[in-house]
Amino acid sequence: MEKRLFLAIVLALLVLLSWSAFVSKTYHLDNKEVTLKSPVPVAVKPIQSELIQTRTQEPPAASLFKFSQEKYDIIFIESQAAIKEVIFKSYQNYAFPLKYGFLLGDANLVFQKENITPESVKFVSRDKDKQIIKHFIFSKSNYRISLEVEVQNLSSQPLRINFPLIVGVLSSNGDPNQARFQDVTLVGKEKPTHLNPRKDATLNEVKFVGLRDRYFCAIIEPGSDNYTGFIHKVNLKESEVGLNPEEFTLNPGQQMQRKFDIYLGPQDLRQINAIKPEWTEVMYYGKFNNFIAHLLLQLLDFLYGLVHNWGIAIIILSLLIYLILYPLTLKQMRSMKQMQALQPRIEELRKLYKDNPQKLNTEIMGLYREYKVNPFSGCLPMLFQIPIFFALYQVLMRSVALKGAKFLWIKDLSEPDKLFSLPFGLPKPYDSFNLLPILMAISMFIQQKSSMATTSSGSAEQQKFMMILFPLMFGFIFYGMPAGLVLYWFINSALMLLYQLRISRQK
Repeated sequence: MEKRLFLAIVLALLVLLSWSAFVSKTYHLDNKEVTLKSPVPVAVKPIQSELIQTRTQEPPAASLFKFSQEKYDIIFIESQAAIKEVIFKSYQNYAFPLKYGFLLGDANLVFQKENITPESVKFVSRDKDKQIIKHFIFSKSNYRISLEVEVQNLSSQPLRINFPLIVGVLSSNGDPNQARFQDVTLVGKEKPTHLNPRKDATLNEVKFVGLRDRYFCAIIEPGSDNYTGFIHKVNLKESEVGLNPEEFTLNPGQQMQRKFDIYLGPQDLRQINAIKPEWTEVMYYGKFNNFIAHLLLQLLDFLYGLVHNWGIAIIILSLLIYLILYPLTLKQMRSMKQMQALQPRIEELRKLYKDNPQKLNTEIMGLYREYKVNPFSGCLPMLFQIPIFFALYQVLMRSVALKGAKFLWIKDLSEPDKLFSLPFGLPKPYDSFNLLPILMAISMFIQQKSSMATTSSGSAEQQKFMMILFPLMFGFIFYGMPAGLVLYWFINSALMLLYQLRISRQK
């Protein structure tokens, strides 16, 4: 089979298979660390069913109030002393819904706000048996929050205390595209575990728990290891994530205090790392992509710090990766030259053994061995690009820094470069004219044509077919991808084309 045809088919299969794997997102579960069972261990008081029913309903508007900070507005549910959602001012007023964030799981608790300062909110719940105080303290310099929970026994009898702390409720609203960006991280004494929020799970002696959507995350770390992290599937659309403490008893008049360290903000590597480096485990990009993704994220962040433009940073990243892979590209070009030199001999063998395909393949492979030609070496640069490409895909899809970032005609590098809407009733993303993937397909077409011009005409019809099919296929796949990712691939394709033209002129 012609080398170019073989290369195209292999690459097409790799791209399509990899793309399918990413669209149908999978989660890694290690049964040694996480037990898939009821979200509450037997020794811990079950979550009250009436409270679960309450959390599946929207809180009454009269119970809501807004607490404003420089970085965000927080919508509190006063009666539950919980956070409904956070609206981030620096990120186009993006709303991160928690629904019942940092709720104490006791249906009988009714709170009232008692003291509000510019940096804190205090809620109090009192009945004849107990008093509970929840005190949220907000940092001015970052997205860190301290939560202090104080419980006092007001009765004349010992009081058993055991209620979960709900970090938040993840809701997909029936949208699979939204659900694929949601996941949960439970970190215990061993390695972190990243889980699908649609399945019940627990982890004992948890160090911290994190949940996230596409751009933002909530992380909570208790002051001790005596907590069980859990995921509880409430219904088909919603799951709650939280912490369950060990049961404890307060004697009459006794009080206790628990402290929690919280991050509630963007998935920003620099900001999270500055608070607690271990919390960056929440920024998980998949079992096989995580290492490369974090390297690319740090490199992109560094480049942006130099040029202060995400589009230029992506172009520089493309140049750097091209230079790193240049030895493989050079090997690919040399292999192509060797293959071209052998084309007349291969054509003779095809004519000689046209009725014996097995003998033909044996003779061609013998010819390759004689001249020390590796027909697969031309695939190496692209094979190395594939893990980089998909790691970068995950980074750019989740990068809140790129949300709204402009470059040339591109209005948002985290979304397709929608130049204008099309008047036809086509499904997304084909309902708009996206210029960048078209430019990328054109550059690939020219690259294929240039390569064909330097190759013998023995398989001209096959090459013409692939010359058209290959760019069309890539253009179709890339059409709905983030503009930042398409920009990276376009620059890479353009660099390969320029190098190929330079090699051709040297002949």
